[in-house]
Amino acid sequence: MPRTPDTHADDLDTIPPAQPVFHVEQALLGALLLEPQRLSDVTGIVSEAFSTAVHAALFAAIRSLPAPDPLQHTKNTKWLDEVLAAAHKQVRGLSASYLHTLIQVCPWPRHAPAYARMIEAEHSRRRLCAAAQRLTQTARDTSLPQRVATTLAEADALATVADDIAARFPPHSGSLPHTPAPSPATPHDEEAADEERLLLATATAHPSNVEQMRWLTPDDFTHPLHAELWQCLITLTRRGTPVDPVTVLWEAQHRGLLSAGAEPRELLDLLARPVGSPESWGERILQRSVLQIAHHIGRRIEAFTQDPATTPYQLVVGSRRALADLCAVRTRWQHATSPAPQNRPARTRATAAPRAGPPRTTAPPPPTARISR
Repeated sequence: MPRTPDTHADDLDTIPPAQPVFHVEQALLGALLLEPQRLSDVTGIVSEAFSTAVHAALFAAIRSLPAPDPLQHTKNTKWLDEVLAAAHKQVRGLSASYLHTLIQVCPWPRHAPAYARMIEAEHSRRRLCAAAQRLTQTARDTSLPQRVATTLAEADALATVADDIAARFPPHSGSLPHTPAPSPATPHDEEAADEERLLLATATAHPSNVEQMRWLTPDDFTHPLHAELWQCLITLTRRGTPVDPVTVLWEAQHRGLLSAGAEPRELLDLLARPVGSPESWGERILQRSVLQIAHHIGRRIEAFTQDPATTPYQLVVGSRRALADLCAVRTRWQHATSPAPQNRPARTRATAAPRAGPPRTTAPPPPTARISR
């Protein structure tokens, strides 16, 4: 007779094992159920800090009820029944046997503050991970009307979470995370390449604008050849050298771009089709760079949080280092999008009225005659 597979056993095999914080939460709840007076020693965590709804409901119920008399608590289960009833209002399926299990698995109730600190640390990891994911998603959301402003606001929110964690877990000097950073995504965006080509052609036709666009750097370009050509334009304008497609081609040759595979005729054609203004194309390129950097920073911090070996101290230091990379490009974006200052007329210094001198007592001397040769 063929054996009927035990689907229930197969399902149990697919359930991932509980994380260490789950056992820590059990130990803390067991300590509080066994000795409720230790709740006063537990600070810094709220019910949202727990990883499961059952544990969160139990902790909220324990906090909502006054602690029983320690002597009476050892004689009956009245207070435990009240905790169970209060927790039942938030979650279903909770039984009295689970409360007894929590009490049994707690090694030492007096270690409750240490357990609470561990739970707080893991909650900080989840908070930082969620903030990093929001930054990553926002940076890629093309439906937003103000993409850069919204993305930078999410970066500020992420920094606020990191600051809050730092206040609870002050970082040690030099405690950087050891998690390898994810490789930056380099999407091949044909629209971005077209905008870069149009910028190069337009800037070649209007080289005087290049000097005013210091907020745009070669690192903002998605195509390496375009980044090198932009550096050629910067070099020529700062030298005061005449700028046109031919002079840019000559500078490109000295930089080895032709030996790298770029054809002279191809570069001349690229630089000979200006459209619009360099500033408008430059802002588009810089916007894409801001969003790309923000997206990479979000992925980088998320990788830190998903490494269980990363401590809260390392999360703070690593997050702050990553967010610092966004400061420079944020400043350049503000320079690019801020209105140009209006030229104010030069202030003329008013001629002061001559001061009155002392009264004369003698006649003034006669004017000196000019000696002619």
